[in-house]
Amino acid sequence: MLALTIAPVRAESPDGEEAPQWTTQLTTRLAQIDANYPGELGVYVKDLSSGEVVGLRDMEPWYLASTVKVAVAITLLEEVDAGRTSLNERIVLEPLDYVDGAGETNWQEPGTAVTLQYLFDQMLIHSDNTATDVLLRYLGTDTVNAMVRRVVGLGVGRITTLADVRRYAYSEFHPDAMHLAPKGLFAIRASGYGEDRVAALVQVLGVPRAEFNAPDLDAAFDRYYATGLNSAPLDQYSELWEAVARGDLLSPASATLLLSTLERIETGDDRIKAGLPSSVSFAHKTGTQHRRACNIGLATTPGQAPDEGVIIAACTRGSLNLSEAEAAFRALGEAVAESGVFAPES
Repeated sequence: MLALTIAPVRAESPDGEEAPQWTTQLTTRLAQIDANYPGELGVYVKDLSSGEVVGLRDMEPWYLASTVKVAVAITLLEEVDAGRTSLNERIVLEPLDYVDGAGETNWQEPGTAVTLQYLFDQMLIHSDNTATDVLLRYLGTDTVNAMVRRVVGLGVGRITTLADVRRYAYSEFHPDAMHLAPKGLFAIRASGYGEDRVAALVQVLGVPRAEFNAPDLDAAFDRYYATGLNSAPLDQYSELWEAVARGDLLSPASATLLLSTLERIETGDDRIKAGLPSSVSFAHKTGTQHRRACNIGLATTPGQAPDEGVIIAACTRGSLNLSEAEAAFRALGEAVAESGVFAPES
């Protein structure tokens, strides 16, 4: 079990100005939310119109889970903006593309040609892992990582395919897991959780349990998270959202498409969004992995331009119960809304 640490909440204003009331109020609430959460919470909140920031463990690396799909989406839209591709282009699904998880792409037969627009929508709206890995095959993981380094810097761990997330984690049990094919990955996922999944891995790999290097799923995933793959400090990874909001990264049409799609995602209704007023639009992405959860997005009020919005990013680790993480995210949304950041002092 993760050892809990007490971390101070930080509030910053540009040029060392006195922190405004919303940051003071949010700092107090955030400390309470963190104390109530039975794990560790990382939070980064930035008012883009003023540059004011509230953060909690936001400079530490956090496992990003499916929020890395936004980096894939941005890379694809950069290719569209450069005229090197079109969202109407079709790509054929290959047998090795399939990954367990949500979305419709797994229902498509190998050899089916789907548009990049279809994969884009499935990846973001439904958090479809197979759609993501097809786009990563099309774009190249090196291209996605180069974009992230160009925008964010070197603090982000290498982004991998979603299939490789499983391979790297399971390889902490046995190195043969790095060669798992889709059929094996689906069989392991279908087995259930905890010890049932470990038993399925034994069967799929055909390796005696005595040869496994990790005692259980918790230990294997903890070792995987320690590699830094698909991880980043929240203050750095949030720079992708800021670059899109400020128009520094994508064309206006592509930025609008990305943000409007992220407003329509069908995951995360019980996270930050649940704590925000219905009048606030939240263009966001969620991520969930073993004992980890994230939610990162851009909140705007009616009539507010993206570059005047508020970035809200949060990740959790250590809790045994996803509902506890979602409760912390909801409380964060409520705390941000009640802080006054959406109605700054005149």
